[in-house]
Amino acid sequence: MEVPGIENQEIEAALLQLVTSREGHFQFESGHHGNLWLDLDALFLKPRSIARIAATLALRLAKHEVQLVCGPLVGGAFVAQMIALEMDIEFCFTERVVHPSAEDRYPVGYRLPGGFQAGITGKRIAVVDDAINAGSAVGGTLGAVQSAGAVPVVVAALLDLGESRTIPPTFDGLPLLALVNWPAPLWLPAECPLCAARVPLDHPGSG
Repeated sequence: MEVPGIENQEIEAALLQLVTSREGHFQFESGHHGNLWLDLDALFLKPRSIARIAATLALRLAKHEVQLVCGPLVGGAFVAQMIALEMDIEFCFTERVVHPSAEDRYPVGYRLPGGFQAGITGKRIAVVDDAINAGSAVGGTLGAVQSAGAVPVVVAALLDLGESRTIPPTFDGLPLLALVNWPAPLWLPAECPLCAARVPLDHPGSG
């Protein structure tokens, strides 16, 4: 669906300018392995540019009649707040929590700060992230807001890296709205061809 504002080609070109990427062998917070790493922090270096892109996503969310936008800290929360401002609706965020078990396939979870708990009960909510890959941040945020009594109705992102989405795309049974799709493979560690080839893991955040 086309909307006034930025055309799809312009959105993709703008995101390509804002995001840096590298190829290698990476492990993501979901526990999955992949060969593409995006530096998403760079998205927010020029707030005016990303706010204009977020406004386009807000236009696409309007038909879902959401009352509140929630995003996982950090990038998803920044985008969610921009969208909430554009739509003049409420905003909240979830915080990242590391599980104590190193054997957990999904070692990271997300929780809703206590100050938001009572305020979101019964409200139609959009869960927003900057980019969705395996989706552990979005999945954790969905669980957190549902536990607080909110009603998620749509998931949205600037970038969707999923290779095998349904048509139309969904996430956990909800409509998935993404401005740009850049398919990238993901593997469980036991099935990772890079592990099988003994390619060492890269650690892009270490330096």
